[in-house]
Amino acid sequence: MPGLTDPAVAHATVARPTSTAEVAEVMRDAAARGLSVVAQGHGTKQGWGLPPTSMDLLLDLSGLDRVLDHQAGDLVVEVQAGAPLAGVQEAVGSAGQRLALDETLPGATVGGTLATNAAGPSRMLTGTARDLLIGVTVVRADGVVAKAGGRVVKNVAGYDLGKLVVGSFGTLAVVTEAYFRLHPLPEVRRWVTVDAGTPLRAHELTHAVVHSQAVPWAVELDGRTVSVLLGGRADGVDARVRAVRGLLGGDEAAVTEAAPAGWGRYPWTPGETGLKVTFALSGLHDVLVVADEVGARVRGSAGVGVVHAAVADPAAVPDALARLRAVAARHGGTVVVVEAPPEVQQAVDVWGPVPGLDLMRRVKDQFDPDHRLAPGRFVGGI
Repeated sequence: MPGLTDPAVAHATVARPTSTAEVAEVMRDAAARGLSVVAQGHGTKQGWGLPPTSMDLLLDLSGLDRVLDHQAGDLVVEVQAGAPLAGVQEAVGSAGQRLALDETLPGATVGGTLATNAAGPSRMLTGTARDLLIGVTVVRADGVVAKAGGRVVKNVAGYDLGKLVVGSFGTLAVVTEAYFRLHPLPEVRRWVTVDAGTPLRAHELTHAVVHSQAVPWAVELDGRTVSVLLGGRADGVDARVRAVRGLLGGDEAAVTEAAPAGWGRYPWTPGETGLKVTFALSGLHDVLVVADEVGARVRGSAGVGVVHAAVADPAAVPDALARLRAVAARHGGTVVVVEAPPEVQQAVDVWGPVPGLDLMRRVKDQFDPDHRLAPGRFVGGI
């Protein structure tokens, strides 16, 4: 199981509930026995962050895999946390709708996507999971079920519960059900792609599209290849495609009805180190230059200043991380080690500087006072 091979966490008991009520029962029993608990769906992101310092119980949520309710007229869907994103898309797609979350890793589930706030090309148009989530059901460390948003619009204990649990890596509560806002499926989608050749031209082309009137749905970069997604009604898309092709060099740019290879997927492979790099859009050129200098492959949402980088050589990671953090910081951003071999995790600061860490620790103490949920996996040892 990726990320859970440390001796401290390798021999956990496994529980496989299939409902919120069963999760609550398991968590009450774990609390009574003082057990540390780590939740997972399909485990596609269990290597992210740091390994938990202990794991007595692995809470396998893959059995919570159903679409509970789809109100097509209201553009709302309620799903269980273990539901694969691909399955949710299939279910709502039959009504001409979509959940605007990208399957950044094959088999990714709703719960894992929420826990890590993973996002792909769709973030430019519709935001991340935090923006699409309108309601959530969680089970606290003590086994108490809490709900916020959705059909129950009152938040719990003064917190915006949905926004808190998204991106918390399972350290605050166990998400069991979620309500999402949906979007209509577009009549057509077109990708316009060009090889920019150099960091400077990639920077210039990205800026040209982002600041144009073409309303791009996504502007992605894969190495030196710039790809622009346009969607909507056929007549409107055709006109926007012509405009974007002109911005990208006319005949140099290819137009396809299928996504380019690697669209929305992370650039690293098993054994490599994956980094998430954020920055103000004005810093794209500088980030790409430094990535070249440290030998990092880059792919991601250049149009919103979020890219991912892969570093193949573990020995090169400390220097690459330091240099990328320096350039990102100059442009108002950060670099986080998303996934890495154990020797890299032990050699570097995975999270980097974290503003508001004291507040995050107080929130952790409120939700999980005994620190039994994925202990040590998140920032600052939370």
